[in-house]
Amino acid sequence: MITVPGTLYVVATPIGNLDDMSPRGREVLTMADTVAAEDTRRAAQLLTHLGLRKKLVSLHEHNERDRVGPIMDALANGENVALISDAGTPLISDPGYRLLAAARQLDIPVCPIPGSCAAIAALCVAGLPTDRFRFEGFLPPKRAARRKRLEDLSAVPETIILYEAVHRIQDLLTDMEAVIGPERPITVARELTKRFETIYRGSVADVRARLESDASGAKGEITLVLAGFDGPEDSHDAELERVLAILLAEVSTRQAASLAAKITGARRGAAYSLALSLRGPDSGAP
Repeated sequence: MITVPGTLYVVATPIGNLDDMSPRGREVLTMADTVAAEDTRRAAQLLTHLGLRKKLVSLHEHNERDRVGPIMDALANGENVALISDAGTPLISDPGYRLLAAARQLDIPVCPIPGSCAAIAALCVAGLPTDRFRFEGFLPPKRAARRKRLEDLSAVPETIILYEAVHRIQDLLTDMEAVIGPERPITVARELTKRFETIYRGSVADVRARLESDASGAKGEITLVLAGFDGPEDSHDAELERVLAILLAEVSTRQAASLAAKITGARRGAAYSLALSLRGPDSGAP
């Protein structure tokens, strides 16, 4: 007798307001044999709210590699498994990639159950262009690496969506002021769909100051939507290119960009992007 494999359902759950759970998502959780959850305690709270009691298995960044095999075995034996994260859509800056990759490799049916996503919710209310956007998730937690990544992103024309831990939000905004500039438009959405939902819109400098003065600004979940670079593609001038050409013959790409920005007054991100194009993709230089 051939066993028909079960289905792996990727189920979006509310990012705050539990009433945002879709009827289809509730139906899938009701029929699933197992719920694989990032945090089984938070999953149990959601299931209790829905009036459900289900078999729960944990699947998070520290144990996903070990959990894939048993979950694949269950699916191969005909069980249906629902994958959920702590909040929002699974795999969006959350675990689950290894599980989905294994399901694809073994030809296990996978079904998306769409719903809440903090990135899309914030983008919809940011008042910034939505025709093209770039999701970056969490930037590096250490300042040097974070500033390097911001340099890379400073000349990107698309709207950029970021997540950040609330205890690092001021550090991130301070670095944005230094690297990208204080006037770049940004929206910071805090506690989306929850009781104390707050949305700050303005320049990077303005939003940083408002968050700092807000007694509630250091609490909750944070999503940032940053305007893309809206300057012309040929915004660099001849002087910046001349200085970079000299420096690139002597120092690394990042050092050349940093020095050229100081010498010419150009933005570091713009100088870095131009330095990369001048040095070429095959140089292997940092």
